[in-house]
Amino acid sequence: MEFKTFADFYPFYLREHTHIMCRKLHFLGTCGVIAVLLLFFFTGNPMLLILLPIIGYGFAWTGHFVYEKNRPATFKHPFYSLLGDFRMFWDILVGRLKAF
Repeated sequence: MEFKTFADFYPFYLREHTHIMCRKLHFLGTCGVIAVLLLFFFTGNPMLLILLPIIGYGFAWTGHFVYEKNRPATFKHPFYSLLGDFRMFWDILVGRLKAF
């Protein structure tokens, strides 16, 4: 499936994240990524950057493989998927999507 715009991709992305635990894990993983980035900017320690994919993908992929039983969109749409993670994080944060 090909998408011309992120606006076309995001509804597909949400359909791949219907299980509440998957959304929770994505949300927590994105929180972790943001926390590590902030810590990196305050400390300048480049070793922290190693944690970014471990935290981000670790939480998200657990949600997909354990709860959704599907393949993460990252494999076919890496850029849109990254944008989708942050958009879904925002939508959960402001109450547009349920996760908690």
